Amino acid sequence: MKSTAQAVIATFALAALCAPAQAQSISDDVVKIGVLTDMSSLYADATGKGSLAAVQMAVEDYGAKVRGKPVVVVSADHQNKPDVGVNIARNWYDNEKVDAIFDVPTSSVALPVSALTREKNKININSGGGSSDITGSQCSPNTVHWTYDTYALSNVAGKAMVKRGEDTWFFITADYAFGQALQRDAANVVKESGGKVLGDVRHPLNNSDFSSFLLQAQASKAKVVALANAGGDTQNALKQASEFGITQAGQKMIALLQEITDTHSLGINATQGLIVTDGFYWDMNDETRAFSKRFDDRVGHIPTMIQAGLYSATMHYLKAIEAIGTDEAPKVMEQMRATPVNDFFAKNGKIRIDGRMVHDMYLFEVKKPSESKGEWDLYKLIATVPGDEAFRPLDKGGCPLVKTN
Repeated sequence: MKSTAQAVIATFALAALCAPAQAQSISDDVVKIGVLTDMSSLYADATGKGSLAAVQMAVEDYGAKVRGKPVVVVSADHQNKPDVGVNIARNWYDNEKVDAIFDVPTSSVALPVSALTREKNKININSGGGSSDITGSQCSPNTVHWTYDTYALSNVAGKAMVKRGEDTWFFITADYAFGQALQRDAANVVKESGGKVLGDVRHPLNNSDFSSFLLQAQASKAKVVALANAGGDTQNALKQASEFGITQAGQKMIALLQEITDTHSLGINATQGLIVTDGFYWDMNDETRAFSKRFDDRVGHIPTMIQAGLYSATMHYLKAIEAIGTDEAPKVMEQMRATPVNDFFAKNGKIRIDGRMVHDMYLFEVKKPSESKGEWDLYKLIATVPGDEAFRPLDKGGCPLVKTN
């Protein structure tokens, strides 16, 4: 009996010694998250201060500590400029000891930041960037693509519209990495579904005048005018399309990336009938409504899918550190991939080896004014698309991390 008791005591003593050692494995005695976002330009409403608030809310809800160590959040505006974004990220990693960078809208910034993160062996959880190349040809073992991508946006909306007989398309595309990837992925879906692409035109980022592009879309006689852009560009294009009477003349407008803040800003009169693919909507259930109310009280508007995704991602990241007792990037990434995502944002979500977080996506139609019961009551659900159907198959993206044998 004595030897058994001694063994039990020894076991507890060993556990007591190990616990502090695990906690000490958090580098610099702090977990530091950097929110790199668009605070001042065309994506500021969909990301920006709301993205920062979402990460801060998650940290506060977690208790602002993990394994007894403080969690600190810093932020910066990358101004949608790749050189600015990469310089900020490099300084954070090299000098400010940031462990993980979150958000990074604008794919031309997101892709080099992902590459830098791999070089520095840190963690990048992207919610705002859209290019499917983030988990395709430029995938990284250090990056998770959390909320949406150009493949899912195109796949969900493109298949549905071609199936409804809207099978000829013309693209108005933002001329940078995100817009190009969005058009590419959407055009592939249209063609694979039996439709045709009649033409396209590209516009500069943060464009104000879409008249010449819309005239070309009208002249094409395409059934669908697809906007492969986002934020202020989408809003400007839709406003001017309404002025040109494009939908009244019989063409269907689709915004391949339309955030709830865009729809709200444009108003339900101007957007009624618009088809939208989204990864989150505030009025889906009690959980989404509860989070969205808290966010609205804090920020002043309902969360976009990017902002809701950031709360979810931050919680998942902190839980992974808590579970394994370290913030070392490879170990945290392994734990995040091994753990399903179950929260208000995603049910049974999973992170694949290519970095794609797979979850359900939704196809909505903007309500008619007569159907809306309030300021943010904007969408009606057309379809829920399971994640494995919405996102690109693992073996089709060209990610070098995926074993194809």
